[in-house]
Amino acid sequence: MNIYVGNLPYTTTSDELEALFAQHGQVDSAAVIMDRDTGRSRGFGFVEMPDDDAKNAMDALNGTEYSGRKLNINEAKPRR
Repeated sequence: MNIYVGNLPYTTTSDELEALFAQHGQVDSAAVIMDRDTGRSRGFGFVEMPDDDAKNAMDALNGTEYSGRKLNINEAKPRR
């Protein structure tokens, strides 16, 4: 399952995002999305996990505070 993680602190790295979700199961991939022009974080990312682990992580982390920001987590929708 692909998970959208919004409202990330702009200093969060992909490795930190992976470590956060790894506490709740197996992480297949984790990426913080960067702005092409500035190279800075856009404040959101995606984590890919097996379905059961993803559901556990989403339940555990949605709405929790991470580095002073409340995380917005839900299942990622495919691009149109």
